[in-house]
Amino acid sequence: MFKLEPRPAPSKVLTLASPLIALAITIFVGVVLFAALGKDPLAGLRMFFVEPLRGGYALSELSLKATPLILIALGLAVCFRANLWNIGAEGQFVMGAIFAGGVAMQATPESGHGFVAAVLAAGVLGGMVWAGVVAFLRDQFHANEILVSLMLVYVAEMTLSYLVYGPWKDPAGYNFPQTITFLDAARVPKLFTGLRLNIGLVLALVGVVAFAIFLFRTYAGFQLQVGGQAPHAARYAGFSSRKALWTALLLSGGMAGLAGALDVAGPQGQLTPYVPMGYGFAAIIVAFVGRLNPIGIVFSSVLMSMFFIGGELAQSRLGLPKAITGVFQGLLLFALLACDTFIHQRLRWVGAK
Repeated sequence: MFKLEPRPAPSKVLTLASPLIALAITIFVGVVLFAALGKDPLAGLRMFFVEPLRGGYALSELSLKATPLILIALGLAVCFRANLWNIGAEGQFVMGAIFAGGVAMQATPESGHGFVAAVLAAGVLGGMVWAGVVAFLRDQFHANEILVSLMLVYVAEMTLSYLVYGPWKDPAGYNFPQTITFLDAARVPKLFTGLRLNIGLVLALVGVVAFAIFLFRTYAGFQLQVGGQAPHAARYAGFSSRKALWTALLLSGGMAGLAGALDVAGPQGQLTPYVPMGYGFAAIIVAFVGRLNPIGIVFSSVLMSMFFIGGELAQSRLGLPKAITGVFQGLLLFALLACDTFIHQRLRWVGAK
């Protein structure tokens, strides 16, 4: 019989290289999968790792996909470091989009450029409100934040469906479930003419710097991390676990809401039932592959964006199923968990009982 036992001194080199090892395992399994489906493995890998990087337009689309992943993963990293398991960032993303869309529909041709700031602020507020529900139930009733945040995802999605099929439906939209197209005054400015990339990328990169400073250079960030890694020491030091709970969840919800606002006020330009793109769930993988570090999150979000775009290309050009994107994302997460397990623990034969 085999037994896992902790290693006395896990390799620091392997710990740092674990995401790369996991990526190599994912690629290997992907090659086997393409061959099993009767597709050229090299063509499949080209869809995922070459085509998303070919040319300025491809890079702009890659950055556009990476922006919400960076924003959401930054907030999740704070939660996970505080030992709070916010699994419902997708719902906070959707609620941020709803709040932002509600404000964006009030724009008029006379609205100034500052109206966009109101749209984005509404998105942040929407995400914080939805995460605040989780924090309140955890704080007052000790409800499990995993279950509450996850179930609220479906409530947010049903709320969105109700609005776009009902009171917010565009009366001139030929009965399609969608709102009116937002006016230019409510749309996020683009960075380059002819490309969809917008100022969301700038906000995401600013967020990376801000969160790196918050986590590693401020007393509040230190309190959060101590509370997550050593709760007994945090209580002994007089750190408020309640404050850490609310701070982490509101930050996380606000970042997810901002991502939702940027999405509907940017490339989508209106609310539809297809606002939920899975970014909130994919950002969980992004946060862990990035080692809950803001800099690492940038690189892991680019990788995850390549999976999103590669899956779409593989679907349209190779005839592969839409689920191929989720397969690659899941493979990467499981490979990373397996690598971390065997880096920090080892198998030992203890004999049969």
